[in-house]
Amino acid sequence: MSSYVLTVSCPTSRGIVAAISGYLAEKGCNIVDSSQFDDLDAKRFFMRISFISEEGVDRQALLDGFAPVAEKFAMEAEIFDASERMKVLLMVSRFGHCLNDLLYRSKIGALPIDIVGVVSNHFDYQKLVVNHDIPFHHIKVTKENKPQAEAQLLEVVENSGTELVVLARYMQVLSDALCKKMSGRIINIHHSFLPSFKGANPYKQAYTRGVKLIGATAHYVTADLDEGPIIEQDTVRVTHAQSPEDYVSLGRDVEAQVLARAIHAHIHHRVFINGNRTIVFPPSPGSYASERMG
Repeated sequence: MSSYVLTVSCPTSRGIVAAISGYLAEKGCNIVDSSQFDDLDAKRFFMRISFISEEGVDRQALLDGFAPVAEKFAMEAEIFDASERMKVLLMVSRFGHCLNDLLYRSKIGALPIDIVGVVSNHFDYQKLVVNHDIPFHHIKVTKENKPQAEAQLLEVVENSGTELVVLARYMQVLSDALCKKMSGRIINIHHSFLPSFKGANPYKQAYTRGVKLIGATAHYVTADLDEGPIIEQDTVRVTHAQSPEDYVSLGRDVEAQVLARAIHAHIHHRVFINGNRTIVFPPSPGSYASERMG
């Protein structure tokens, strides 16, 4: 029996849940997990259903048969094969904590993704990546060659079949055109709980100001720098007794965890973009343990 995930986004209306569950029952499918949210302000309905096709109906047939239901309620609907791993391209500069964390989680199965390559504007992590039998792509970026560099990046994305790009502390700003082209398919991580500390050494600035909480935010990348829809956030408490080096260490740890959880939510189709916000449904049965690792 094959497992699938159905995602639905549509205008608020009566009878949506009944129509979906009725269709799945008619096709011999058993619902394993279901989450839904009706945004009354935006008048928009969101739903995610995990189900098993007990009579062997394949994904395309299920999707084709669902078309009348989708049309009736003006749905944006998709059905995903739960056994297929999403193809992910990682990008990194010179801070490797998120890269190392993602490589490890992928290797032990805590983050079920297919890492199709790593792109960097430096060579610092070439050996690490190659030792994991993952293609490494060095794309140098300067003010003068930025359009050419992004063209190279898009070529890597297309040739590798990349479905999601993850900026694992990649320190170059992507162009507006690239952000729009890959809208909803690029995730970034940054130290969001230090918003007043811009420029170099934000954790040292935080130490100097005596902050008590540091943290991180993972969000989708948009043309507005660091202002895309938020997927995941977390904080860690610090005290006056800790050093700037402690702040950096704790900050890197929370950045890695937040980024991993955001990717986990995205690859399991639990995230819906709702204007400037996101709807993030809880993990399905069987995926919770891997999400809480780290």
